[in-house]
Amino acid sequence: MENDPIIARREQEAREAKTKKLRNLMIGLAAVAVVLAGLVVYMNMHYRPIVKDLEIEKEELTNQMLELQQEYDGLSSTNASLNAQLDTSRAEVAALIERIKNTEATNRSRIRQYEKELGTLRSIMRNYIVQIDSLNTLNHKLTADAAAARRDAAEARKANEQLSAQVDELSGQVAAGSILKARGLHAEAYAKNDKKTDRSSRTFRLLTTLSLVENELAPRGPVRIYIRVKDPQDILLTNSSSVSFTMGDEEILASASREVDYEGKEVELSIYLNDIPKYTKGVYTIQAYTEQTLLGETSLMLR
Repeated sequence: MENDPIIARREQEAREAKTKKLRNLMIGLAAVAVVLAGLVVYMNMHYRPIVKDLEIEKEELTNQMLELQQEYDGLSSTNASLNAQLDTSRAEVAALIERIKNTEATNRSRIRQYEKELGTLRSIMRNYIVQIDSLNTLNHKLTADAAAARRDAAEARKANEQLSAQVDELSGQVAAGSILKARGLHAEAYAKNDKKTDRSSRTFRLLTTLSLVENELAPRGPVRIYIRVKDPQDILLTNSSSVSFTMGDEEILASASREVDYEGKEVELSIYLNDIPKYTKGVYTIQAYTEQTLLGETSLMLR
């Protein structure tokens, strides 16, 4: 049977329409591919410098941490408690370096957090340096005082041997012997629960103890003992109960005081320092006085 010309034409038109649709589809896909390729090129050109800058910033942070690690390694002290704190801080620095190395540079929140931790560790290190310097200064002072005391003792023995036969010197010694003296000067820190502490953050008050030694030549009756407490920055600690006293021609402000009855026998006494808002880390210096003389000096380390 021969094909119908009309049917054949319609089939031909259908094939041509299908071919045209397919060609248009191919053209559209090609256009999309071009656009996507352009976007990829644009993204690489736009974001590659940003990623590079972030990598540089991470590298700089890592280098700063390595420098801080070297500075921590260079710190040392003769104080066992301070050395233990240094070891803990060194471990924190090493752990932070590892975290930085394992963090992608594009993780901005983490990098910012590490920068803050770096600042905190630097601040802690500066505090360690202050404590070490204070301890070194104290050690030098104690060494110098010990040497001076040995020299003074030798000179005093020599002077006493030379002047032992002179009545005027004997009377002078009697007058000097009438001045009160103390021993066992000691200071401790207490928390609010009345337990001893060596932490500045827990310290609520300070307790100073000493003994007025037996002296038959000293005047009998009430005597007031004054203490002066200086913080690690050499600032005198005072409160609303602080008083002043006169020693010689000088008016001196005291941190706290207490009156005791002295009858020539040894007297033990304690003096509290209360109502100080805050204590900082470092070495505190405590001096005890009467209105005639300095009884002694001691120190207290708070960490």
